[in-house]
Amino acid sequence: MQTKRLGNSDLDITPLGVGAWAIGGGGWAFGWGHQDDNESVDAIRAAIEAGMNWIDTAAVYGLGHSEEVVAKAVAGLSKKPYIFTKCARVWNEKGEIGKSLKADSIRREVEASLRRLNVDVIDLYQMHWPEPDEDVEEGWTTMAKLKQEGKVRWIGVSNFSESQMKRAQAIAPITSLQPPYSLVQREIEGSILPHAAATNVGTLVYSPMKNGLLSGRMTKARVENLPEDDFRKRSPYFQEPRLTSTLNLVEDLRLIASRYECSVGELSIAWALRHPAVTSAIVGLRNRGQLDGVLKSATLKVEPADFQQIEDLLARHGL
Repeated sequence: MQTKRLGNSDLDITPLGVGAWAIGGGGWAFGWGHQDDNESVDAIRAAIEAGMNWIDTAAVYGLGHSEEVVAKAVAGLSKKPYIFTKCARVWNEKGEIGKSLKADSIRREVEASLRRLNVDVIDLYQMHWPEPDEDVEEGWTTMAKLKQEGKVRWIGVSNFSESQMKRAQAIAPITSLQPPYSLVQREIEGSILPHAAATNVGTLVYSPMKNGLLSGRMTKARVENLPEDDFRKRSPYFQEPRLTSTLNLVEDLRLIASRYECSVGELSIAWALRHPAVTSAIVGLRNRGQLDGVLKSATLKVEPADFQQIEDLLARHGL
């Protein structure tokens, strides 16, 4: 895979990175249900063997468990991938998740992540959510200090608005932005992506297949049978009438995907990567077999006429 420089950093990253949200497992507020750790490790190693050179995780995924699984997956590798993780979500002994951007909280979080990941420095440390909003400046000041101290190499933000990015940039440069972006969730195209591009902020988009809805493998039956501890049960994107509209869109996308001998998921990821402000896309992997539905997107060259047809389909389905 060809690489691209991430914003103002010295990190040259592949178009696809391994997303480690789902491998945190079930039993927490935003889990995806039970996950086999051995399959997670196998999936990560397979992705690295296929050429991906970075992994994105977060402390809160599985309440620390995802970071531990990532550490296990990269242990002993001769050439280790970059590891990106996040702070600003904390939890108590009952597993209840809270929001904090206070300096002492972020410092406790980074030390805990360093231990779980078994690394001396984190390649990219990201503020997971800008919440509470009034503490964004305190949080970002602390992130900048962690970079100066060598705890982390680069610092980024996630789920920030344009105005919140500007507030942070008044304190210290932002290396990266991590927003949701897919065919059915395009809000960042208005002002957020243009601002990131104008200020040399690399963009790592998450959920380019919208939690599996655009993978080509999701059906109404699968949605109905999602485990109770899968957060998608509560997602508005998995509710009617949006669910039917999206699945109908997927069926129409199959014809375009067939022209490129790729999956609908790969077409959806390629669509997200087409935007000039997007550096790379995060693709969640729960087992080695899922690689077959995403890898081609890293090199897929879709004709402008087909991108226009996709726009027409989105309009037809009211998405």
